[in-house]
Amino acid sequence: MSRKYFGTDGIRGHVGKAPMTPEFALKLGWAAGRVLAKTPGARVLVGKDTRRSGYMFESALEAGFAAAGIETYLTGPLPTPAIAYLTRALRAQAGVVISASHNPHFDNGVKFFSADGDKLSDEIEAEIEFELERELICVPSEQLGRARRIEDAQGRYIEYCKGTYAGRTLRGMKLVIDCANGAAYRVAPAVLAELGAEVIVIGDQPNGLNINDDCGSTHLQPLQDAVLRHGAQLGIALDGDGDRCLMVSADGRAIDGDEILYVIAAHRLAQGALVGPVVGTVMSNLGLERALDALGIEFERAAVGDRNILERLKARGGIIGGETSGHTLCLDRAGTGDGIVTALQVLDAVRVAERPLSALLAPLRKLPQVLVNVRIQGQSSAVLNTAVVRQALSATEKSLAGKGRVLLRASGTEPLIRVMVEAQDEQETRRSAEQLAAVVRSVAPGAEIA
Repeated sequence: MSRKYFGTDGIRGHVGKAPMTPEFALKLGWAAGRVLAKTPGARVLVGKDTRRSGYMFESALEAGFAAAGIETYLTGPLPTPAIAYLTRALRAQAGVVISASHNPHFDNGVKFFSADGDKLSDEIEAEIEFELERELICVPSEQLGRARRIEDAQGRYIEYCKGTYAGRTLRGMKLVIDCANGAAYRVAPAVLAELGAEVIVIGDQPNGLNINDDCGSTHLQPLQDAVLRHGAQLGIALDGDGDRCLMVSADGRAIDGDEILYVIAAHRLAQGALVGPVVGTVMSNLGLERALDALGIEFERAAVGDRNILERLKARGGIIGGETSGHTLCLDRAGTGDGIVTALQVLDAVRVAERPLSALLAPLRKLPQVLVNVRIQGQSSAVLNTAVVRQALSATEKSLAGKGRVLLRASGTEPLIRVMVEAQDEQETRRSAEQLAAVVRSVAPGAEIA
C-alpha cells in the first residue's frame, strides 16, 4: 500500500526539509493523537536519541499532542526498544521515538509504537496520513494535553534488560562497548556493569552532532582497535537508536548480524528452547542458511526490514530472526529488536559454552558478499524499472546461476539503491557487483557510489 509519508520504518528525512520540519512534526503529533489515543486521559510516551534536532521535534510533537488533547510523557534520550518496552509497562496508548537510527545527525525521523509496543499496522499509518491532510483544530483549552518527564525511565529499562540475561553474572569478562554517541550511551554501559562485567566505553560523549560519526555499528574500526588495545573478550557496537548490535571478537574480527543470528539460534537449540524457523532476509548470507541446515534448523527468508521478519516469525511461531545489519529479534526475550538484549544473548552463549565467540562461529562459512550502495536523486523505482537495468540484472543472475545470488533493491530508509552479489569466488563477486552498480549509475542522473 502506497504511503505519502511513512516508509518502512516510520517517517524519516533531512532536518529542515519536508517532511522533517517543525511545522510537519506539530501536525503529525496532532494527527497521530487523534488516531492513536481516542480515550479521555490518553497518554503517549515520547523518547529520542541524541541528535540536536531532537529537541525541536520533541517540542513540536508535544505541542501537537497537546492540541489533540493527549497527555505526553517525555523520557529524554533512550533507545528505541526502551520506548517500546516502556509504552507497555506504563500502559500508554502509544509510543513515539524521534530518531533516524544509523543515519548522520542531519537526518531525523519519527517512529510509532502501539500500546502493545508493536510497530503500527499499515491501516493505522493510513489513518494518520488521512488526518494529516485535514485542518488542525485545537481542542478547547480545558481539554488540552499536558506533558511531564518520566524520571525513572532509564532505571526501569536497565532492570528490564538485565532481566533478559539468563546467566547470573558477567563477572570476569572484560568488554568494550561503542554506544555510537547515541541513545544508549548511558543505559548500555550500566546494564553490563551492573551484571558484573569490566566495561570500557567509547562513543559515549554525544554533542548532538556526532551520533554515528565514525563510531558505532556502521564504523567498527574504533571498536576493533579498542578491543585489541584493552585485551577484551568481546566488543559490542550499537547504532544511534540502540536497536542494532554488531560485535567484535577478541582477535579484532568484525561479527555481523548473520553470525550473531547463528550463535543465538545454535545456543537456543542446545538449550532445547528453539521453536519454529529462524527468519533472515533476502540479504542474509547463504553460508548462514547452510550452517543452520547442518544443525537441522529451518531457515526462512523475508523481505528486508525487521518488521517483515517479525511478521514471518509470528506467522510461523518462531522466536529468533534478524538482519545482516545487526537488527536481531529474540521474541522469547523482547518484543522488538534490541541491541543490548541481543548482546546479552551472545554473551550468555559464550559463558555457557565456556568458549570464545570465534570458536562458536567456526561451523559458519560465509560466502563472499559484496554490497554496493548507489546514492540517487529522484525515485528509485523509476531507475530499477528501466530496461537497461532489468537486462543487466538478468544477465548477472544468469552468470551466477547455481553458484551465487544477486539482489537489487531500493533502501527503505535512505535514497539508495543497494546492489548485492554473493558467490563462491570473491573476485567474480566484486566484479559482478561493480558492473551492475555502474549500470544503475548510468541511468540515474547525479548518482554516485555512497
